[in-house]
Order: sequence, then structure tokens, then C-alpha cells
Amino acid sequence: MKFSETVIRNKEQNITWINNLRLLSMLAVVVLHTASPLLFQYKTVPLNNWIVGDAYNALVRFAVPVFVMITGALLLHREYELGDFLKKRIGRLILPFFFWSLVYVSYKYYNQEFAFGDNTWTNIKFVLHQLQTGSYYHLWYVYLLMGLYLMIPIISKFVQHATEREILFFLAIWFLTLLLGVPYLSKFNTAVDLHNFTGYIGYLVLGHYLAYKQFNFSKIQIVSILVFISLVVLIAYGTYYMQVEKHELSTLFYEPVGPFIAIFSASALLIAKHTRVTLSPVIKRIMDNAGKYTLGIYLSHALILSIFDLLEINYTLFTPLFSIPAIALCCFLLSWLLVYLLSKIPVVKNVIG
Repeated sequence: MKFSETVIRNKEQNITWINNLRLLSMLAVVVLHTASPLLFQYKTVPLNNWIVGDAYNALVRFAVPVFVMITGALLLHREYELGDFLKKRIGRLILPFFFWSLVYVSYKYYNQEFAFGDNTWTNIKFVLHQLQTGSYYHLWYVYLLMGLYLMIPIISKFVQHATEREILFFLAIWFLTLLLGVPYLSKFNTAVDLHNFTGYIGYLVLGHYLAYKQFNFSKIQIVSILVFISLVVLIAYGTYYMQVEKHELSTLFYEPVGPFIAIFSASALLIAKHTRVTLSPVIKRIMDNAGKYTLGIYLSHALILSIFDLLEINYTLFTPLFSIPAIALCCFLLSWLLVYLLSKIPVVKNVIG
């Protein structure tokens, strides 16, 4: 039986928890970017503060992979006309990407991170180069998403016509490439070319599979929670151990396209899928509203964090254990408010995301 037949039976019940998970993942991204500066100051900050940053980083590392998995869950089961899909999906990204890229170029100019010269063409080439490579650290995800969108009309054909066994075969080879990418296991790599199975494309298929697969295992929620907690401990302690052992920060356990984060992210998605949360109508309306602006919140939150940093509002405000989530929550809410207010301005409402 084609796996797509299972999708048809189960897709309607997935919408609510997927929307909630997307919003939670967005908050997790903000926590990640709030805690990361502390993590990279491992040589200058007290060890107990660094451990807090390490723990928060480990806790929220599921965020971007889960974003990609949600994209796979929502898009891979549909039939697309190629031109319409590319126009709708990539077209929806282009204007917000240009708008916020130029905002960040302007911010860096204001912050005196660079200066324009007298040659107009040289200045234009500099801005174009910023657009080509990313004008701010978090915009890499937009480039990733554009690349995935180019692949979705192709990979969706496979998913819709594949049996469950064929999907599992693809995921098994993908996970093998993740294992072979680990330094200690790379010695087992061969000349067999597996690059077509590598990268974030596996998360698209994994997200689709886990979202619609009905597991005949009553304890799957408990097991997923235990796996999630175990991976948080492993990722945090493993990073701490590598830092102590090598006296430098190692991202081995943090790699988003790596075996640890893949299992971690899968457990996060399964927890969300199998956790029933009853929300009041007011809370649901608030969350639904925030969910509409997820892309805009993502694109704008780095600006808010940077302004916080200029105002010396960072993890040093008080103990990092409380300052990191407090600052992240304030950043999330202000980003949401900013995008919401911008959406009320006719000139820019269609370009903010």
C-alpha cells in the first residue's frame, strides 16, 4: 500500500499540533540565538555561566530541523503544477528576503560595521554581495528554504507514490550518511556516492513520515520524552566534555545535519504529535495570530536581539539561567509586535513575511 493512502486518512487531525509546534520552534530559535553568544565565550566567562548557555543550546537545537520537518509534513503529500508552486512558495520568500536583507545592511551601516565609499558602483556591488551571501547570520535559513522548495515538486512525487518500505529505505540511507559524517565514523566511509541522500532533504521526508505514520505503540509519547531528555543531556554534556578535553568549542553534538540532532528533532516532533493540549478559545486565537507571522518573526528577531545587545540587554542582565529565557521571550513578543504593526501599513504589509 502506498504511504500516501495513510496520509489521506490522517492529514486533517495534524494541523493543530503542527501549528503549535511551529510556534514553539520559533520561540526555540530565539532562545538559541539569545544563548549562543554566551556559548562562544567559553574562554572568558565563568564555567557555571557557560554551562547554562550550553544547556539552553542543547535544549532548543531541534528548532530548525523541526521547521524543515513541518515543511515536509505540510507540502510533500500534495500534487503541484511546477510553475504555480515555484511562484507561490519562492515568490512568498523573495520580497521579505529582500526587504529584511536591506534592513540588516542598513542596520550594519548605522552600527558602523562598514562604510560606503564614493564609488556608487562599488557600493552597489557590496550590497549585491550581501544579498548573495546573506546580510545577517540568521538569513542562511532563507537560502536553505529556497533550495528545498526547488526540490519539493520532485521529492513529493517520490513520497506520494512510494510504499512505506521505500520511504524507510530512503531514510535509512540518509541516516547512514549522517553517521558517516561523524568524525569518529568517517573512517568507515567508502567511495560509494551517497550525496543525493544528504542534507536537509532527509528532514523533509522524515517530517512527512512521522507526521502521518500511525504507530501501534501505546508508550510512544513516553519513549519520545525519554529520548528527548536523554539527547538534551548527551548533547549538553558531550559539548562540555569536548570543550574541557580540547579547550575549544566543538559543534560535533550541535550539528543540525547529524545523527544526534536528527534523533533529537524526531523525538520533539513525536512528543508534539502525541501530546493533546486543550487551549481556551482566547489562547488559541492568540497562537493562531502569532502563527501567521512566523516567517516575519524569524526574519526580524535578530534585529531586536542586536538592539538589545547595543543596550546591554543580554545574558549578563542577571543570572543567565533566568536572563536567557526572559530576554528571548521579550524578543519574541517584540518581533511579533513589530511584524504585526508593519502588517497594518499598506506599503510594506506584503513584504515583511
